[in-house]
Amino acid sequence: MAKKKQTIVGNMLIAQSGGPTAVINQSLVGAVLQAKKHKEIKKIYGALHGIQGILNEDLIDLGRETVETLKAVAQTPSSALGSVRKKPTPADCEQIFTKLQKYGVRYFFYIGGNDSAETAHIINEEAKKAGYELHCFHIPKTIDNDLRENDHTPGFASGAKFVAQAFMGDDLDNAALPGVKINVVMGRHAGFLTAASALARTYPGAGPHLIYLPERPFDLKKFPQQVKAMVAQHGRCIVAVSEGISDASGQAIAASFTKEVDSHGNVQLSGSGALGDSLANIIKAETGITRVRADTFGYLQRSFPGVVAANDAKVAFAVGREAVKYATSGDVDGSVAIRRKKGKKYQVYFERVELRSVAKETRHMPDAFIAANGCDVTKAFIDYAAPIVGPLPKIGRFKRVKVKK
Repeated sequence: MAKKKQTIVGNMLIAQSGGPTAVINQSLVGAVLQAKKHKEIKKIYGALHGIQGILNEDLIDLGRETVETLKAVAQTPSSALGSVRKKPTPADCEQIFTKLQKYGVRYFFYIGGNDSAETAHIINEEAKKAGYELHCFHIPKTIDNDLRENDHTPGFASGAKFVAQAFMGDDLDNAALPGVKINVVMGRHAGFLTAASALARTYPGAGPHLIYLPERPFDLKKFPQQVKAMVAQHGRCIVAVSEGISDASGQAIAASFTKEVDSHGNVQLSGSGALGDSLANIIKAETGITRVRADTFGYLQRSFPGVVAANDAKVAFAVGREAVKYATSGDVDGSVAIRRKKGKKYQVYFERVELRSVAKETRHMPDAFIAANGCDVTKAFIDYAAPIVGPLPKIGRFKRVKVKK
């Protein structure tokens, strides 16, 4: 049951956190436009670069922006307010409450993934301890699609659409000049985005021919032989590899090829082409195949203009709107969860869930989505992902009726 109390009058503060997406601004604008409809919300502030902007008092007045500007921002990829990757310390929380009080903020919304939900949870718990009356809500987003409680998350469908279309283009290129092509896709612990490459199979024999996900152990010894078998079958091979693939012990394969780490001490995956290049070199050395290439999609998947999935934009706007509705209806805190209705037609509805149920931990690809051989996806995944991503470009092909000699 939702914890409710009488709604209060005060100002609103909203911020964005974590990796940008193609539709995160839809959620921002959805929340702002909804807030304008509620008399209990007076001023609408936006913090630049997440909680760092709160600490620095780097705020802008979103209430003064025109509807025309807001709608234009909603259609624009990436985080319009700027983003941050920062977990608040107890000292930070103390400062945050001082800033919230200074600006009369009683409604706080944080748009982000599981780490952002954890940040919102920490702030919310500290607010309770301090006796500060705050309506605190997390608004979901992540291209990784790994938020618990959600059927899918805003940002995933557009990222998946980019991945699918990139593989469609690569497949056509590879069919014209056959060889082996390896593409490394984002996904440290969850393989949803890499799995979306399977949507590129628009004709018999189309790639990707092999799909490797972090949910299954990656065998460096078997890999060359699996590629060689696909080349024997198709005359070529397109490979989709998640950046987070690990061996049977759980050690990231990329750790064997790079020592670079991020700000949290994790092996740097998205910012390096080492994994793709190393896998390509292994194929050359172990199979004798000479035309082998590799690309790392890196950050291209997150904010690419022109490939926004219509359903993604619609749902992203809705979760921002729903968060404000919950907060102004008396709900004290929570996160907006996206549920899918049963039936063949793609439809969603929204529910408020506890912040702690979304915070910190991630979800993974269900076993039902992963093929028994461990290097492909099932029809169940295609049925799940295709309606979210929406229509993809049509591919024309000759029938290739041979002329008699």
